[in-house]
Amino acid sequence: MAQYTIKELEHLSGIKAHTIRIWEQRYNILCPKRTDTNIRYYDDKDLKTLLNVSLLNEKGYKISKIAQMQPDQVIQKVQQLCEIPGECSQHINNMMSAMLDLDEEAFDKAISTVTLQLGFAEAMNRLIYPFLHKIGILWQTGNITPAHEHFVSNLIRQKLIVAIDGQVVRRKPDTPSYLLYLPEGELHELALLYMNYVIRLNNLHVIYLGQNLPFNDLELTYALTNPQYICTVLTASPDRDQVQSYLYKLSEKFPEATIYIYGMLVQHENLVFPDNIKRLTCMRDFTGLFN
Repeated sequence: MAQYTIKELEHLSGIKAHTIRIWEQRYNILCPKRTDTNIRYYDDKDLKTLLNVSLLNEKGYKISKIAQMQPDQVIQKVQQLCEIPGECSQHINNMMSAMLDLDEEAFDKAISTVTLQLGFAEAMNRLIYPFLHKIGILWQTGNITPAHEHFVSNLIRQKLIVAIDGQVVRRKPDTPSYLLYLPEGELHELALLYMNYVIRLNNLHVIYLGQNLPFNDLELTYALTNPQYICTVLTASPDRDQVQSYLYKLSEKFPEATIYIYGMLVQHENLVFPDNIKRLTCMRDFTGLFN
């Protein structure tokens, strides 16, 4: 079972640590445990409780009233919010709970509900990417295992592949081409798959090379297809101290292409981006290119 500090609960719920303490003391909302060395911590049950309470509080329920509710009443109120079209906060919380429980049915229900209400593209923007941001926090703090990450990644990947497969691309003559790939050693494919979906949604040509592509193969494919755009995502590869040289190498080898780069490794401020390389700080930066 995971163990969370109060600061980690703050990041995951959006409720300030000071407020969480007040809710504990006045209303017994949470019951923190203590380690053998007397350090306070919270478990998965506490996290799920706080996510539900914070959502109801956000929607106008006073904390004093929430504290008087039975657990099943809280869950009932939260489920009612799930039925409101366009309301994604609780679905994100449900996905977090489903991930912690490895509950595929509940995870799938959250995504399917929002997709039916808003369409797949908006479900990605308003549900899946905010969820993945919270997963990043859990991963950084060591509160999920690789099994949890693989569980959710594979389910989301399946959704993306089905969405891509269901597209009918009506490509017009002389439309630009986009070459999509992940560098050697990079296996985190979800963002690249979504780029693939967005480009095809706009009836443009995609050359999709996927994960773990050696640079020589990238050069050969570029020479063969001459795409106007190259898109990639740097999450775990190359090594952080090699990112700047990798950017320079891309710019030098493909000077005629516009190169879009997304991912955690390119978000720190001390990187220099050559003129033909465009950093994406969020996926809306990419979808906005086609509006």
